[in-house]
Amino acid sequence: MAQQTLLEQLTAIIDPILQAYGLELVDLEYKHEGRDWFLRIFIDKPGGVTLDDCAEVSREVGAVLEVEDLIRNAYRLEVSSPGLDRPLKKIEDYRRFAGSLVKVKTFESMDPDQRGQSRKTFTGTLLGVDGDRVRIEQQDKKGGIVEIPFSGIAKGHLEFEF
Repeated sequence: MAQQTLLEQLTAIIDPILQAYGLELVDLEYKHEGRDWFLRIFIDKPGGVTLDDCAEVSREVGAVLEVEDLIRNAYRLEVSSPGLDRPLKKIEDYRRFAGSLVKVKTFESMDPDQRGQSRKTFTGTLLGVDGDRVRIEQQDKKGGIVEIPFSGIAKGHLEFEF
């Protein structure tokens, strides 16, 4: 079974459980680290998640995964919040967190200002989404507003403001 297929199957099992608790699946990882395998579930909800949320999801998901038996080898189940630098995975995330400070990395270099200065990393205030383009007001020396096609985003996350 391919890893992507396993993650899709796990998502199909985990997502309804989280929805029943009013939680959102932010990210799901299945990784081999050292001698152990880890299944990490990152959850969120408006106002943030609590330790009780994580414990309840861990119990519920653990029991269901035990019955489903999708993962053949031993693994450790970890459930947590996405943290202050929450990843932005879906276009809805970019809509929801408009007004927040973000860092976005693109697959290919872009020259948004046509000044001959291509780059892949953009940091600034997320203005939101216009069609399929994510709009960011840059807060570095380059300044200005950059529009990035959602399909061109390799990785994005919230930046913590001190």
